[in-house]
Amino acid sequence: MSVDTATVKRVAQLARIAITDDRAEEMRGELNTILAFVEQLQEVDVEGVEPMTSVVPATAPLRADKVNDGEKADDITQNAPVSDDHFFMVPKVVE
Repeated sequence: MSVDTATVKRVAQLARIAITDDRAEEMRGELNTILAFVEQLQEVDVEGVEPMTSVVPATAPLRADKVNDGEKADDITQNAPVSDDHFFMVPKVVE
């Protein structure tokens, strides 16, 4: 597949990008290079290859699933202007 200058200008218009005629010609060459590479990639045989998220096998370390309060209530409310029993105290705003 190859793109012409009119297609480049149309794509630029859709993307709301202002380009000059000279820049459109440069981008035409760049886009054709990219599309040629994509066509080359489509020739690769990937039959039986599992999709992966990383080239290095990795697992996320898991912690024990236990309920707790985080033991940070004092640290969290320490900078609050007014607090009571680990709760933030705010002025009443609704009658």
